[in-house]
Amino acid sequence: MVWLRRTTHYLFIVVVAVNSTLLTINAGDYIFYTDWMWTSFVVFSVSQSTMLAVGAIYYMLFTGVPGTATYYATIMTIYTWVAKGAWFALGYPYDFVVVPVWIPSAMLMDLAYWATRRNKHAAILIGGTLVGLSFPLFNMVNLLLVRDPLEVAFKYPRPTLPAYMTPIEPQVGKFYNSPVALGSGAGAVLTVPIAALGAKLNTWTYRWMAA
Repeated sequence: MVWLRRTTHYLFIVVVAVNSTLLTINAGDYIFYTDWMWTSFVVFSVSQSTMLAVGAIYYMLFTGVPGTATYYATIMTIYTWVAKGAWFALGYPYDFVVVPVWIPSAMLMDLAYWATRRNKHAAILIGGTLVGLSFPLFNMVNLLLVRDPLEVAFKYPRPTLPAYMTPIEPQVGKFYNSPVALGSGAGAVLTVPIAALGAKLNTWTYRWMAA
């Protein structure tokens, strides 16, 4: 019975990573997939950093081994690359889907957990803050490497986009001057309670396995 519960739990981790990736693809469509990436950078930086934090800390605290947060981010990255390949196979350009950079932020969470000798609260506070702060920075660098995203957006609009969400000229600086700074600030604040939620979910899982 114990092996069945442990197997079920590990399968659950994989399912969480897959679902997180799929949700991230939908949520990040207008930022990392070139359509509205400048106008929506802050909103979807926060959504993706919190998505990463809740799953990564859940997995890491369950195993108790630093490095598993990075493994979780790797799973998400692999599935997003599969999605990128699917769009490319449909005839869209290689740069149409830009895979978000989760792995470096997850490595910072692992580092915080390892440096504090596997302290759960430090992982939540320090690790969660580092994820929220670093995620927009890594992804902005990634987006700067994309080949002419506006041209791609106008030439290859997503067929799933409703008419009112077709690509528009980005209004950089109209609502905020630095999307990276705003995304990092908001992410650093919001990722910590979401990481705490992931830790709490881990506690509930332990209780379920012990029942």
